[in-house]
Amino acid sequence: MSASARGPLAHRLAAPLGVAAGIGAAVAGVAAVDPNRPGHYPACPLLRWTGLYCPACGGLRGLYALAHGDLAGALGANALAVAGYAAFAVLWALWLARALGPGGGMPLAPRARHWWALGGVVLVFTLLRNLPFGSALVP
Repeated sequence: MSASARGPLAHRLAAPLGVAAGIGAAVAGVAAVDPNRPGHYPACPLLRWTGLYCPACGGLRGLYALAHGDLAGALGANALAVAGYAAFAVLWALWLARALGPGGGMPLAPRARHWWALGGVVLVFTLLRNLPFGSALVP
């Protein structure tokens, strides 16, 4: 398919650049307001009501640490979220490269087994961080 058949470059780049702008604004917002100080963000309802850490607990603190260049602090807050941020960055870069090149479109088409595997990883992470020997995964 020729470049003219896929549309102008601006149209091909609109979605990946729009997503980047939205994510950039969200990261800037978290970087500006420290989630380590109480009162700025709502508490996790699962942690508040059950005392259990959900898979996202510490995710904002990890993003805040990453935005300030503290990788060790980010991993300590939520290692799974940091891995998710990294995976998103790689997939976004592939998406941008495909939008610039002749292929166009998203780089991946996940199948059901991929979603099941991701769910399994999240479940194991959640279980481990709530067991006594998984205390290193607690934010």
